[in-house]
Amino acid sequence: MSRANKEIMNGRSIRINRVPATITVILLTIVLVYFLNFHKEERPAIYGMLRSDNRVNLRKMLIAAIQAAQRGGLEILDVAHSRQLKERSKGKTAEGVNDPFTDADGRSHCVMKQGLKRIFPRVQIFSEEDKEYCKDAHSFDLDPTVLHETAIVPDVEVTVQDVTVWVDPLDATKEFTEELYEYVTTMVCVAVAGQPVIGVIHNPFSGHTAWAWVGHSMSEYLAELHNLPRHSSEEPIITISRSHTAAANDVTRSVFGDNVSILTAAGAGYKVLQVVANNATAYLHTSIIKKWDICAGDAILRALGGAMTTLNDEPINYGPNESPVNKYGLLASLEQHGKYMERLSKYRTLHNGKLR
Repeated sequence: MSRANKEIMNGRSIRINRVPATITVILLTIVLVYFLNFHKEERPAIYGMLRSDNRVNLRKMLIAAIQAAQRGGLEILDVAHSRQLKERSKGKTAEGVNDPFTDADGRSHCVMKQGLKRIFPRVQIFSEEDKEYCKDAHSFDLDPTVLHETAIVPDVEVTVQDVTVWVDPLDATKEFTEELYEYVTTMVCVAVAGQPVIGVIHNPFSGHTAWAWVGHSMSEYLAELHNLPRHSSEEPIITISRSHTAAANDVTRSVFGDNVSILTAAGAGYKVLQVVANNATAYLHTSIIKKWDICAGDAILRALGGAMTTLNDEPINYGPNESPVNKYGLLASLEQHGKYMERLSKYRTLHNGKLR
């Protein structure tokens, strides 16, 4: 036996097999080289699980948010084509309308939230369907090609504790069951210190994805919508929920005048895009609404110079310690937000602070 393969301990020879140790070192080296040779936004999802730093790259989050919305959309399309909805009711909405749940909601939720969580394991993520159990594991690796070539998306890092993600796996489920697919969207929003900074709204049936990163860039589709001719009439066009009662129409006319045009639609994401596209000058919601419904739209409007506030004219906080329910309604617009809020304030003064 060679001296290289044995050691003497207490007068006895001990054989040392160095081959397994050498193989282990080689494998670890290969794994390390594999990860380091990826651009940091292209590294596999497991890389995020192995990292332990306290920072989050917002460029990376934007890419993941777009992918999550689009992958959730693929699940919705699959269920729609199969017509195996497995529909059940979650109860009634604030307006007294049935709030349905389908297999598309659950499948989209699992793909979107699990995919995001595997890349950002330390980020707080809220989804509308968090009560649903996901029996299958879902993940995806970051693909920067979801960004268009002219997108300005710098590497910006923030503290992980400041980041909150809001996911709506299927907005307008009721309309989805009725095959009114134009209203259906998936949405992802990234908030930093409670402020919405990245918003993604994706329609699975048209394939269009509207996204924006406040202060940086937006999708080509969103830019096209925003560049459509602006509404020139003095009288506003207000979009409200198609599930609201006739009282909502009465309030809208009382606040904005008899000549106001009312556009009834479904889905908070869809209604925000109607404002962006100038099909509506403002979006009014007079009852409670969940933050996963509105965060993405709020970010998009901010990126375009618009605003979304409560009916008390206060910004909405999307931080992790806040309630997921916005109890104070909302008004969203690109222009004349102050003027519309003044009309609402006058109406509420005349009706003891009430708006419904």
